[in-house]
Amino acid sequence: MKLEKYKKKDLKKTGIIIFTITCILLITGVFLYTSFASFETRENFNIINGNVQDLGDIYFAYYIDNQISLTAPEKGSQYIFDQENSSCTNNAEVEWNYERWAAVVSNISTTKTKCYLKFKKEYNETALNGAYPVLEDPLVPVTIENDGTVKKADLGSEWYNYEKKNWANAIILNDESTANNYTDGSVIPENAIESYFVWIPRYKYKIFDDGNYPTLTTIENAVQTIEVVFENKDTPISSGTTTGSWLTHPAFIAFNSNGMWVGKFETSRNGGSGDNIRNGDAIQIKPNVSSWRNIQVANAFYTSYDYKRNLDSHMMKNTEWGAVAYLQNSKYGSATSVRINNNSSYITGYAANNEPTCGYTGTNEECNQYCNDSSCNTAYPNSVLASITNNITGIYDMNGGAWEYVMGIMLDQNGQPMSGRNSKYNSGFNGTFGCPTCDSDTSGLTSLKGGYDFPNSKYYDTYAYATVDKQYQRRILGDATGEMGPFNTAKYLTQTRQIESWYADVAWFVSLNVPWFARGSDYGNGSDAGMVAFFNADGHARGLGTFRLVLSP
Repeated sequence: MKLEKYKKKDLKKTGIIIFTITCILLITGVFLYTSFASFETRENFNIINGNVQDLGDIYFAYYIDNQISLTAPEKGSQYIFDQENSSCTNNAEVEWNYERWAAVVSNISTTKTKCYLKFKKEYNETALNGAYPVLEDPLVPVTIENDGTVKKADLGSEWYNYEKKNWANAIILNDESTANNYTDGSVIPENAIESYFVWIPRYKYKIFDDGNYPTLTTIENAVQTIEVVFENKDTPISSGTTTGSWLTHPAFIAFNSNGMWVGKFETSRNGGSGDNIRNGDAIQIKPNVSSWRNIQVANAFYTSYDYKRNLDSHMMKNTEWGAVAYLQNSKYGSATSVRINNNSSYITGYAANNEPTCGYTGTNEECNQYCNDSSCNTAYPNSVLASITNNITGIYDMNGGAWEYVMGIMLDQNGQPMSGRNSKYNSGFNGTFGCPTCDSDTSGLTSLKGGYDFPNSKYYDTYAYATVDKQYQRRILGDATGEMGPFNTAKYLTQTRQIESWYADVAWFVSLNVPWFARGSDYGNGSDAGMVAFFNADGHARGLGTFRLVLSP
């Protein structure tokens, strides 16, 4: 076997010594092997009195739960490779290739190398019914302590527990090649972290309200705990449509996934120039930084899309927001009003010191305070009231911060997704305008044709055409809009409009001039803001508008 060594810069990048091998020897389920030396390999080996019998230049001993075994555990058996307790003699190194389900041995410089491969049972919470966190590179599973300390999770121990409202968290590092530098339980410094994500397991829910409200009605104790049952993607889909029936949440069906990783905070920008740009390399998702605003929907979508294609990264859909909201209002979440992020500088992860008692009035009143310092709010990690689990493992900024555009768009009269309001106020996606001649400095064109095409339909939700924003029956079951009624008429600024969804949150549906959904509200919206707030917008780059990332591996 002829071997050729890579350049040193490549060795540093991979973290292990890798060689170009003219002929790669792969014994499926056993190992991938690289060496300076000639070698003899055999699929089996003998065990005498519990010891491995030498059969050649390299041989393996497998241990499953500390019991010696003739073979590695079967792929899919819920066993994981115990990297820390596995080793080779003669300074050789061993890792496990999960895709090929084989050992990778490197840095072999002498004969008769012995490798001891140990496997342990992977922790999986029974309540998830197979909807376990999907960990693919470059995601690193972590635990987060109450003071914000991040540690690499030991996958053989309880690193999440949804029954206890402790949700699974993962990070992506600034330097993805350093992931193996951290051992189980070791601290990962904040300056090494690029982005945080939280796992939302796939589930079905019992429809609590079918959301068919053609007109406004009186709100009657609509807030309730939503019944949720976790399920994996191999479970037959529940297709209920009426109150009391079960429905597999549509957010998971579109991607045929066991769940989704949701950005723990509003998206922020690290690098690049300007805000209204397409730049997947500039994404970061972190606490205590300013969110990325002033970006059109199309640029926000394609920025998210470009981020991690192997993880099917994309901008959050309206139904995906609904999936998070329903889990938050189940026994697995806080099931209460989420505290607003009232930081007036749009800094992520903050929580108001006091619950606002009035909605947006245009002034900074005692009943609805907002500020950019500790005088009226608290920074992460001491801001757990703004987490949707009321502990540090949840998702933040889903009440307040900035309005979050989501991929939810109204169709025009021809059944095609609209672009926005007019040539001045639009999403950047090609499509018709709702009011071509409204506003000053518009071109009068009726549609945008030189922008971005809409992506594959799985990446956005569509809503029926309407000229008014009170037709809630256009909802999609699961999107946390129409089902949150009945709705009530209340005062909003100088207008008498419908604003009372659950927790008295804003409830304005998409319509002709404002065909895009935005969620969560702004830092200054006070009691009108909330987890289930929804608003209509035109899709243009707004100073108070941001977006959130989702991964669907």
